[in-house]
Amino acid sequence: MSGASGLTIALDGPAASGKGTLARRIAAHYGLNHLDTGLTYRAVAKALADAGEPLDDEALAERAARSLDPGALDRTVLSTHEVGEAASKVAVMPAVRRALVEKQREFARRPPGAVLDGRDIGTVVCPDADVKLYVTASAAVRAERRWREIVDGGGTAEYADVLADVERRDARDMGRADSPLKPAADAHLLDTSEMDIESAFQAATALIDGVLARRNAD
Repeated sequence: MSGASGLTIALDGPAASGKGTLARRIAAHYGLNHLDTGLTYRAVAKALADAGEPLDDEALAERAARSLDPGALDRTVLSTHEVGEAASKVAVMPAVRRALVEKQREFARRPPGAVLDGRDIGTVVCPDADVKLYVTASAAVRAERRWREIVDGGGTAEYADVLADVERRDARDMGRADSPLKPAADAHLLDTSEMDIESAFQAATALIDGVLARRNAD
C-alpha cells in the first residue's frame, strides 16, 4: 500500500495471542519486511546445536548472535519444539539479548520499512516505532488455540497441560528482570479473545491507516 514506506510497526504480546499471524498479514498488506524476533533466539540456539557447541556458553552464543542475518531465517526449521527448548536457554543471556536487539534494530531500518513482533519490540527494540500494538487474549483462549493447533496438526495434548504451559510462560515473560513483557505506554491494546484473525486484522489496519493518514497529511 502506498504511503507506508519507512514505517516501523511493533507488535508485542504473550504466547498464542495471534500476534505472529497478524504481523505477517500486516507486513504483506503494506509491503513491508517482517521479522518474528523470537526466531532470532531460536536461530542462535540451532546454530550452536548444529555446531555441537554447548548451549550454556554465553561467549559462543553471543558470537552466533552477532553473525546472524535476521532476514534469512527459516520459520519451518526453527519452529520445532526441540529448537524452542534450546532457545529458552540462550534467550536469558544478557550478551545474546544485546546482540540480537542490535540485529533487530538494523532489520527495522531496512527499506521499505518493517513489522516486528515479539515481547519487547515497543518497549526496548523499537521504542520510537510509528505504530505499537499490544496483542493479547485471555490465557484460556490462548491455550485453546494452541491446543487446537497441536491436535489439528496430528499431535496429542491435554488442554489442561497446554493451559498450564501458557500460564508458566506468561509468568516467566512478564516477570523476568531483562526486558519483561509489558505494553508500551503508547501502545494500542488489541484484545483478540473474541476476534478471529480477520477481525483482528481489520482492527489493526484501521489503527495503522489512521497513523498513515496523519503522517501523509503533514
